[in-house]
Amino acid sequence: MDEADRPLLLANVRLLDGSTADVHLGAGRIQAVTATGAQDPIGEVIDLSGHLLLPAPAEPHCHFDKVLLGGVDIDRGPRGLDTAVTAWYAARQSISPTDVRDRALRAAKELLASGATAIRSHVDVGTETGLVFVEALQEVRRLLLGQLDLQIVAFVDFPLRGVAGADNRALLVDALAQGADAVGGAPYRDEDPSACLDILMETAFDCRKPVDLHIDETLDSDSHTLGALAEWVLRSGFPYRVSASHCVSLGTQRPDVVERTAAQVARAGIAVVTCPATNLYLQARAHPPPVPRGLTAIAQLRAAGVTVAAGGDNARDPFNPLGRFDPMEAASLLVLAGHLSPRAAYEAVSGAARRAMGLESGAVEPGSPAELLAVRASTVEGALADARADRAVFHRGRLVCRTRHERYFTTPNPKWTPSTDRPAGTSHPR
Repeated sequence: MDEADRPLLLANVRLLDGSTADVHLGAGRIQAVTATGAQDPIGEVIDLSGHLLLPAPAEPHCHFDKVLLGGVDIDRGPRGLDTAVTAWYAARQSISPTDVRDRALRAAKELLASGATAIRSHVDVGTETGLVFVEALQEVRRLLLGQLDLQIVAFVDFPLRGVAGADNRALLVDALAQGADAVGGAPYRDEDPSACLDILMETAFDCRKPVDLHIDETLDSDSHTLGALAEWVLRSGFPYRVSASHCVSLGTQRPDVVERTAAQVARAGIAVVTCPATNLYLQARAHPPPVPRGLTAIAQLRAAGVTVAAGGDNARDPFNPLGRFDPMEAASLLVLAGHLSPRAAYEAVSGAARRAMGLESGAVEPGSPAELLAVRASTVEGALADARADRAVFHRGRLVCRTRHERYFTTPNPKWTPSTDRPAGTSHPR
């Protein structure tokens, strides 16, 4: 019997409604949810008393070729997007495939330990780097087979148009033929966004691949590539999944424009992936007050019926000096800066993230995929608040990672007594 097919009982877990239950796994799915102790266990039992059981999160947007580059010789001061891009282009000239593989493997394992059993990474493809970053990520995917699902987006360089872009266009097609899962690019940064969008979408159509594009990562309210993408999909009947990441400019536009664009995006079936950590860091550095937040129009997109997911994006690289490889961080920022409820924020990094990636989403109920996270907490709010919480991660019905934290306080010195030389009438500081 394959290990994923073996029955596994998750005993004494807490469900979202506050009740406790036993959750029975088998064949990569949840087979039953029963009252605690109601059925005799078959197979292995893992006692998860004190843990809240949730659908596992996913990471729908990261950059494993850039991750953990904080040690390279680059300007470490505050930067905006353009200067971060320049720093990255300089740094990538000396990066080896082994270095990319090792950093990506470390980041993927950190994300897995946090609960993400599916990851989508953009990696640069073009004449400057060839396909070496894609090849490095393919090796990471092989090394982690059975522990998590890793998707690779071929993020193609400029130029793309005309004779000057021929080699980059060819390398994009080669990357897809060699195992990249989706077409990536940033058409809004081209001098002719419409023509660049045509090239990316037509390549995806010809290669029968989904699309995940960086769209309107700017505070320029005149940047309307998201609407153009929706029009392209609706006009062509594009049959593959489409994600639009960032979409920052939508948060700066007039309410009527936002409403119209959100309705178009919903009709086109496009998922929007917001990346709060990096965009809050990069955007609006030189903007006079009032300073915009650098997030897309999350509430309006959700109200229109758009799938809105959230990703961690960059971590400890020229684009973001921080990042803790934890979808809970993105969810927390959606609560604090995006004003979502904790449950809606967690949905953005779990079910919505998986739908944006073309994966099956589920719940803690029979028939759902056994992609699960058990976290030591009693509520979703508690899980988001406590970044150190103990976690157990399940992929395809089996335990793939468990984290336990230990905390203890030393006993005070029995000879120590509070100071008695304070002036009269004072008290201990609070």
